[in-house]
Amino acid sequence: MPERVTCECETIHEDAVREVKAGLSSRDEYIALASLFKMFGDGTRVEILHALELHEMCVCDLAALLGVTKSAISHQLKALRLSNLVKFRREGQNVYYALADDHVKQILDIGFDHLREE
Repeated sequence: MPERVTCECETIHEDAVREVKAGLSSRDEYIALASLFKMFGDGTRVEILHALELHEMCVCDLAALLGVTKSAISHQLKALRLSNLVKFRREGQNVYYALADDHVKQILDIGFDHLREE
């Protein structure tokens, strides 16, 4: 049976609790952050983001690249757009997608760096 790790001290470290409490964000921000990270919980969405990190693309390009339907790509792009992870621009009848900003690139890059650590 695995060892259970519990705190058996009777003293609350008031200074530490006070210091950390002052540095915490609002509950709403934690909920919003968790919602943002959920967008990274789907492999197809992450692959779309990584592709868009490398080059601006349209739905047709992404569908061909990933081997999925245009409808599936459009569905994922809508979720990513609503989460402010991608932006789009129109050129005639074509719509091109790109990462919303450099923060999205940084999240991806840090994630890959973490995975590739030895």
